[in-house]
Amino acid sequence: MPLKYKYPNKQEIPAEQQALYIERDGAWLLDAEGVVDKAKHEEFRTNNIALTNQLKRFEGIDPDAVRQLAEENKSLRTATLSEDAKREMEKQLKASKSSFDKQLVAVTGERDALTGRLTAIQIDQAVVTEATKRGLRATALPDITSRARTAFKLVNGVPQAFEADGQTARMGKDGPMTLAEWVDALVSDAPHLFEANAGGGAAGSGSGGAGNRSVKNPFRKESWNLTEQMKLQKSDPQLAARLKASA
Repeated sequence: MPLKYKYPNKQEIPAEQQALYIERDGAWLLDAEGVVDKAKHEEFRTNNIALTNQLKRFEGIDPDAVRQLAEENKSLRTATLSEDAKREMEKQLKASKSSFDKQLVAVTGERDALTGRLTAIQIDQAVVTEATKRGLRATALPDITSRARTAFKLVNGVPQAFEADGQTARMGKDGPMTLAEWVDALVSDAPHLFEANAGGGAAGSGSGGAGNRSVKNPFRKESWNLTEQMKLQKSDPQLAARLKASA
């Protein structure tokens, strides 16, 4: 009769065989080398079969090649993520640039409008100041400021006269025409903008009446008139001096 490997207690072991058993983990086991419990043996066998079946799935597969593919896949996913991140960044930058451009257009428009208003105010104030010294009529303010805005631009904060093309500097006696020279020319060319005693060549008619007539600046080269000069010096010495200075 073969020996039994395990007994739950010592009483069940035949008396003649008790010396062959030892107590372990709450049971009496046969004291022999290489002997395994049948249940444990079956468990080992079942696990071994399962592992063998799993290994069959990897027959013909090179582990190194698998690791290389895994690394390549990881690199590819990283590159893909980088491309996605790059596209997202470009999208955000585009949206930010669009918003900035809109703000820039608004700010630039506001700046240009303010610059235009400031330029008009500075030119208006300068020309009115000069023209008032020469007897500018109060009703002539809109006319003379309109003329000034057409003729002048601010250059380094100073009004400078330009020709009709808006590019060529208009010249005076000693270089670029000054505001004072431009107003003096108006005294002669547009006397209706000024009071009678300051108009461009306004003088007594000689008829004995109180009326006035307008003449061109007799001191200018293109309208030189010695007779008118003498008349003007006699009737209005101050105006004659101004016209002579502006000639």
